[in-house]
Amino acid sequence: MLLPKTSSPDASRLIAARALRGFADGFVSVYLAEYLGLLGFSALQVGSIVTATLLGSATLTLAVGLVAHRLSARHVLFTSTFLMLATGLGFAFVTDFWPLLLIAFAGTLNPSAGDVSVFLPTEQSILASESAAAERTALFARYNLGGILLGAFGALASGLPEIAGDRFGWTVLSGFRLGFVLYAFVAIAIGAVYVGLRHGRPAYADVAPAAPLLRSRATVLRLTALFSLDSFGGGFTVDSMLALWLLLRFDLSLQTAGMVFFVARLLSASSQIVSARLATRFGLIETMVFTHIPANVFLVLAAFMPNVTLAVVCLLMRMALSQMDIPARQSYVMAVVPPAERAAAASVTNVPRSLAAALSPMMAGLMLQHSTFGWPLVAGGLLKLVYDLLLLAMFRGVRPGEIE
Repeated sequence: MLLPKTSSPDASRLIAARALRGFADGFVSVYLAEYLGLLGFSALQVGSIVTATLLGSATLTLAVGLVAHRLSARHVLFTSTFLMLATGLGFAFVTDFWPLLLIAFAGTLNPSAGDVSVFLPTEQSILASESAAAERTALFARYNLGGILLGAFGALASGLPEIAGDRFGWTVLSGFRLGFVLYAFVAIAIGAVYVGLRHGRPAYADVAPAAPLLRSRATVLRLTALFSLDSFGGGFTVDSMLALWLLLRFDLSLQTAGMVFFVARLLSASSQIVSARLATRFGLIETMVFTHIPANVFLVLAAFMPNVTLAVVCLLMRMALSQMDIPARQSYVMAVVPPAERAAAASVTNVPRSLAAALSPMMAGLMLQHSTFGWPLVAGGLLKLVYDLLLLAMFRGVRPGEIE
């Protein structure tokens, strides 16, 4: 992957780690709901476990934010990698609901197309200083591209447990468990990538622990509130819940669902580079809003489609546009805060987003338990449309320079 000219070696390593994590997340997130169903869990219980993964990510990120001024970035990342290893092994060998709920809460499993894990704030705060300011959006675009592209191949590979079961006589459940073991091995590979990081200073060293946000506090808090609304809407349609809806509504097989999510992530990956170019030409806020609005319209329309073909077409159209706001959003947050406050801003904006996203999958599971109609898609799409309009109204006139 061709990086901006001013990118450092650490940027390459962070992108590689994000890509490996994307593959692992893409692989397990598609079949997570079916795996839990095979264990005998109801749609509400599945939604509760998905909620626990997101709620746990938010809690861990908050904990990191409180103590990270005393820790090096490498220490935070290696600890997160060990936790990812334990999460994979836990899901592979624990089958009771309450222990799995605890593992989901304490672990790193990511049921969504985007990265909501404890890795993200630390990686993001490092990445912001690993290229020239003018190329920051392009670097974030490639960071997300790596995760989404490998996530696409992970989603495609999610049907392998069923195929292997048919060929070698395994049960599908055994194949799924091996998939979680693979997730654990990917954590080891990510740890090997982190070994070469040169960035060893404390993740929050430039920030006074008692007042991490000073100049940018008001702006960051307003952005955080808006991003939380967006994430709350997005939680209704994380990959695991979309896969469950497709299974319940249209009886879509796991292999077919894996192919759908593969194509969706390919479309999303290709949009990342386009996003950086649009942001350069039209502005960060305009790129975030005017790509997001049609994506959310397609999401709502998918719920009303009478057959699986039309529903999948709407979902693919949505994914071709829905992730284009991510590099623009990340770059915008880094641009409106001084360098000393970037790590704190990354934590503050991500923790409430993860908390907000954690609330809605359980609600989506409850909706699907009572009706197979796409109420989660409607709720999520409408909430995200409200976010788009509020963001445009509140920040369109704010043109931050790249603060150095």
